[in-house]
Amino acid sequence: MTIGVTMRKMFAVAAAVAGLGLVAATALPAVADDTTTTFTITGGDLTINAPDSSNLGSVVSGVSSVSGQMGAVTVTDERGVLNGSWSASVSSTDFTTGGATAPETIPDINVTYSPGLATSTTGTGTFTPGPGGIINVPRVAFTGTELVGDNTATWNPTLNITIPDGKVAGTYTGTVTHSVG
Repeated sequence: MTIGVTMRKMFAVAAAVAGLGLVAATALPAVADDTTTTFTITGGDLTINAPDSSNLGSVVSGVSSVSGQMGAVTVTDERGVLNGSWSASVSSTDFTTGGATAPETIPDINVTYSPGLATSTTGTGTFTPGPGGIINVPRVAFTGTELVGDNTATWNPTLNITIPDGKVAGTYTGTVTHSVG
């Protein structure tokens, strides 16, 4: 019986020693090889989104202007830039009713735009409203500068339309175009 117990102890010691040898063998590889691993972040798009329509309300004949906020305009920059920039611009067409005769047309020179301050921004950069003014030609609406990574800027501009004398009653429609580059 002593021999049986002694044999079992020897087998246990041998198994423990063998196990230690396996740990040592796996901890110290005989040969190692590194793999250089890369990945790419691709830049996305620079877009602008403005309301599909905007209603400035109504005024009675003889009132000299109509004014109101257009709704949120948002620039989304997913280009992933380093020290980048963008500039959003705005312009307007004439506003017309009926057959667009002279008494049924308010020229674009009578349309002014005020961007106001940003209502929200995301990302890193400086976001600045344009000076506003008459938008018969493209004018700066908003800019983003010193941009890092992705960013957005949203503002709610005010449109003011001066109504010249001699214009007829009707629903006047024009197009205000925002673009970004």
